[in-house]
Amino acid sequence: MRISSPARLLTVLVLLMATACGGASGGAVSASPSAKVHLEASYSELVPDSLALWGASDGGYFTKSNLEVNIQLIESAKGIPALLAGQTNLAVLGGSNALNAAVSGADLEVIAVLAPVYPYQLMVPASITAAQELKGKKVGVSSIGSSSDIATRVALKKLGLDPAKDVTIVAVGSSQNRIAAMYTGAIQGSVNQPPDTVAMKARGFHSILDLAGAKLPTANTGVVVQRSWASSHNGVVQRFIDALVQASVRVRKDAAFTVRVLKKWEKSDDTAAMQATASYYMKEIVPALPYPRPAMFKDALAVLATRNDAARTYDVSKLLNQSYVKSADNRGLGK
Repeated sequence: MRISSPARLLTVLVLLMATACGGASGGAVSASPSAKVHLEASYSELVPDSLALWGASDGGYFTKSNLEVNIQLIESAKGIPALLAGQTNLAVLGGSNALNAAVSGADLEVIAVLAPVYPYQLMVPASITAAQELKGKKVGVSSIGSSSDIATRVALKKLGLDPAKDVTIVAVGSSQNRIAAMYTGAIQGSVNQPPDTVAMKARGFHSILDLAGAKLPTANTGVVVQRSWASSHNGVVQRFIDALVQASVRVRKDAAFTVRVLKKWEKSDDTAAMQATASYYMKEIVPALPYPRPAMFKDALAVLATRNDAARTYDVSKLLNQSYVKSADNRGLGK
């Protein structure tokens, strides 16, 4: 290459530096496939909604995409603040949490939805045999406006109950906290999912509504990024989504792999419970292609509109970016 001036030399050096960069906090447009990139990713609850994330790690799909992904558990109420503060690059959490923040002005994108239907059963103690017996009782959710809160309100309405009048909705924290509150009698209802429901049924609790079977669309768990970060790390984000899509395909097809992943991340040696959970998620929940779609946010938007007038006119489509999943789809990664 012939360099005829200092200005041209400077231009070439800048271009070479831009190509070489691509770390999680750098300013590169994208990282080349050959450059290993470190990312910080979070998930919000110890529930199998995150199977694609866990599977991408355990199945080597992040490594295949030349990504080094540190995965940490950050509870749902703290996931968005951590993302906005730059503590994480990508957050796997409730779509309703992202919607709440976006309506309030946060510049976020939902780039995938890993649980596109409600994965819950509404669990109650043996003493409650009919939905009407929940009247006057306490029902636990993780936090107001969370995925579990939206699901609880949808479930109660399907059972003919008014969430605002017939029950008291109490924010008690994570799924594990809700289960503990059920066991002590502090609450009398909670939406839960396998493997937690397996253990709860063994202790005499039972389901009065299976939301998963109803196949109602929701963004129960999505992949969320800051728009500005994603736009300047487009190639890295695409590699991350490619890994999730490939992991989702394997999770749906390879039961032995899915059980191994669940045992590791759920920290369980209960093979029967993990097999039941794997079967449930493989058949009912995990999508081959995790497209984020506006219909998935309908319930969350309706609930949010009762507390925030800005939600009444909010265009949810501007929160969604389907391009990464579409690219993976076009290249046949979802097969």
